[in-house]
Amino acid sequence: MSSPVQDRARTLVAGIGNIFLGDDGFGVETVRLLAEHQLPDHVEVVDIGTRGVHLAYQLLDGYDTLVLVDATARGGEPGTLYLIEAATPGTVEPDGVPLDGHGMSPDTVLALIGTLCAGTGGTPPRRTLVVGCEPACVEEGIGLSPQVTAAVPQAVQMVTDLVQHQPVR
Repeated sequence: MSSPVQDRARTLVAGIGNIFLGDDGFGVETVRLLAEHQLPDHVEVVDIGTRGVHLAYQLLDGYDTLVLVDATARGGEPGTLYLIEAATPGTVEPDGVPLDGHGMSPDTVLALIGTLCAGTGGTPPRRTLVVGCEPACVEEGIGLSPQVTAAVPQAVQMVTDLVQHQPVR
């Protein structure tokens, strides 16, 4: 007999970004605060930072849903939050994708995850969401802009709402 936790689809929430580039640290700060909240047992929260290769290996553990939290420049007002449904991991061809363990961006990881899973027998996430925030400044410097700082608690709430409503397998 399986438990309700085992029947829940596993979710990985990954904070992406470089804390030394101003608002690029949005994802890292958001998951830091998110980790202080009580989340369902099927949800794992990790600070990936700039370690894309770590994200690739983490995904090989098998997750139904991946939620990336990152600064996302889309032309809106700084601090604007976006919820983006990304392409299914592994459906983008990795042609020409550089294999640099120190510089693998999330889109590079998503392009390669199908190949990585095929080699290990793993399964890529069924669904990938991006909780993004429009940055004000991504130049050298530590600390978020006031607009992005104000958006962090809203992003935490957005992610919390998303993971509370994950489907049962």
